[in-house]
Amino acid sequence: MLEFVSAGGWMMLPILLCSVVAMAIVVERFWSLQRRRITPDNLVAQVWQWAHAEVLDDKRVQGLRAGSPLGRVLAAGLANRHHDRVVMKEGIEEAGRHVAHELGRYLNTLGTIASITPLLGLLGTVVGMIKVFTVITVQGVGGDASVLAGGISEALITTAAGLSVAIPTLMFYRYFSGRVEDFVVVMEQEALKLVEVLHGERETAAADGVEGAA
Repeated sequence: MLEFVSAGGWMMLPILLCSVVAMAIVVERFWSLQRRRITPDNLVAQVWQWAHAEVLDDKRVQGLRAGSPLGRVLAAGLANRHHDRVVMKEGIEEAGRHVAHELGRYLNTLGTIASITPLLGLLGTVVGMIKVFTVITVQGVGGDASVLAGGISEALITTAAGLSVAIPTLMFYRYFSGRVEDFVVVMEQEALKLVEVLHGERETAAADGVEGAA
């Protein structure tokens, strides 16, 4: 492995650094973007039970906010539960934007690595070919074959290394980006369900009360 890195020249160092950073981000995102951590099951049902039992207080809302990103979005709506539907939705949308931004953390870095590592490999290729042509210029085509081979080897190794880092990094970037989008859609659906559960019931109860009074 060390011989491979050494043969690739100094351009292998930034490529290796990019690979380490990319691997760290991939591991961290796999850990953080687990469904049970982002969108736990039955949160809306739990909130409805609290509201139905009239035990939905600020303490429970704070616990919901600290429990998960979905809980944070729902808690933003519950903080405005005494206001009308529009105000409640505005609170949910604002919290949703912040949560979506946090879910996409490090993905820009991952995408950048996927973009620059092939360029680093290409730069290494250019450097290696410059060495080859420099030797040819000085010594002629019949010069030291080992020097020529070293330059060509450096050019090919850096290209292969850059692509070897970029291809899986791009795959993981696309995968995590799609996963974040899926989580955002699920949170939007759950938040709208919460609004309908709370305000829908209140509106129905109010309508029934009006009809009874008539």
